[in-house]
Amino acid sequence: MKAWATGGSSQRSLIPAWNSPNALTSRIGLGVRSDWVMWTKVAEDVLQETMLAAWRGLGQYEGRASLRTWLYRIATNRCLNALRASSRRPSPEGPTFLTVEPTRRGEPLWLEPYPDVLLEGLPDVAAGPEARYEAKEAIALAFVTAVQHLPPRQRAVLMLRDVLGFPSSEVADMLDSSEASVNSALQRARATMADRLPGPDRERAPLPRSARERDVASRFATAFAANDIDGVVALLTDDAWFTMPPITLEFQGPAAIAAFLRDIAGWRGPRHYRLVPTRANGQPAFGFYLQEAQAPVFRAHGMIVLTLEGDRISAITRFVDNSNLARFGLPRMLP
Repeated sequence: MKAWATGGSSQRSLIPAWNSPNALTSRIGLGVRSDWVMWTKVAEDVLQETMLAAWRGLGQYEGRASLRTWLYRIATNRCLNALRASSRRPSPEGPTFLTVEPTRRGEPLWLEPYPDVLLEGLPDVAAGPEARYEAKEAIALAFVTAVQHLPPRQRAVLMLRDVLGFPSSEVADMLDSSEASVNSALQRARATMADRLPGPDRERAPLPRSARERDVASRFATAFAANDIDGVVALLTDDAWFTMPPITLEFQGPAAIAAFLRDIAGWRGPRHYRLVPTRANGQPAFGFYLQEAQAPVFRAHGMIVLTLEGDRISAITRFVDNSNLARFGLPRMLP
């Protein structure tokens, strides 16, 4: 640390990286939260561990790699450790009152919605020339969900190569691996992503915050809050999905989703819903509130995020956890 204390040039160049919201640390934080470890509390711990490890290691930084590469190497290894630990979590159970069978039982995906307001506050950081995904694609819920299906090492390779744009040689150095191994993992990761992501022939979503997007979201909110199941189903694509991560029950298609919503309506009884609009992962979203049975108030019951395809909804993602509401500026209770 002597060079740091005396103001060596390589150490002086590090100073801006610790000045949040500096572009580099913000981009690392976004990568940790939105793609690698999409569970807010774990992601925050990983980011703090990364920054602490980097600060403690300043004396060993010799400038042989760029600051960006050096920091991402530390972040990548911390993320891999967190992913391995999360794989040992028990699978959560779904509602026990359902009479309809799910279309399938998927894997438990530990992810949360990410507020657009925090994304908008980030500096615009250009990825490397080898990146295949734009920043807005990499934070979309479909992309984030697809990434969760990758093994930890493949996820790291895909993020470093195709999202952040690092060359294979630098990725191999970060992972203490060979370029051949990195390229092999990348090919497998790309194949999985191609199977999981919508194809290029799908109709694009409306522009964010456009009148067209607001119209679809508003029609959904009105129908859902009114328990108008036919109205909700009319907005769906023929292959739409209703999922509730990390619960593994998944329903596909208007008929299956309608049957599921009818089961929910039977459980809810005369109580009403209220939906408060917000945005998550670049998409329309809602704070979800359920009326109390014995009091004239609505209590928070998680969130809903919509994935749009043209003027239709191709996915409804229901998050039942309330711990993330404060990040969206949403209250725990409505009068």
